[in-house]
Amino acid sequence: MLGLIKKDFLIVKNNLKLIIIMLMMFFIMALQGEFDITFVLPFIVVMLFISTFSYDEFNKWDAYAITLPNGRKNIVKSKYIASLILVVGAIFVTLLLNYFVGLINNNLEFDKIISSVLAIATGAIFIEAVMYPLIFKYGIEKGRIGLFALTIAIIVIVTLITKISKLSIPANIIIFLNNYYFIIIPIILTIILLLSYKISEKIFLKKEF
Repeated sequence: MLGLIKKDFLIVKNNLKLIIIMLMMFFIMALQGEFDITFVLPFIVVMLFISTFSYDEFNKWDAYAITLPNGRKNIVKSKYIASLILVVGAIFVTLLLNYFVGLINNNLEFDKIISSVLAIATGAIFIEAVMYPLIFKYGIEKGRIGLFALTIAIIVIVTLITKISKLSIPANIIIFLNNYYFIIIPIILTIILLLSYKISEKIFLKKEF
């Protein structure tokens, strides 16, 4: 499985120079107050890692890799582990960049930085959790279409529910969420990611090549 993870890292590494150039540009823009660098790197990493599925599909890699010991399970597991490592690394780099931007501009706010990074991490991991089962089921191209359709559906449903119900959340619940969101969100993300992994594994174990 380590070999599978290394293979995905090498694919992403091919775009490392592009990532560095983009980060330098966005960092300069952030120093000038024209851009929020928080939202860049995690999503770039997610999109680049999703491209590893395209490489695998084009080179018919999975048809070969499933012949390895525990091939099917390790393929799924390696995708989730490798992408999670990259997202965590991207979050760490994002925290550092935000720290330096705040330090240089003399407007360092740790609470705001952590909240923003946690929000973008939630979005990045949620995209992976939704996207991977779709890719394993339908392939990379149909998986992207499925994610787009699902995103639109979620936005429409949430908008309709908000307009129709106009629910008022009790003040004590809001206070609780504000005080413990940094614990609640990682727990929810972990559950979503585990469910996504189990679904992807079940799909891939039954997939024919």
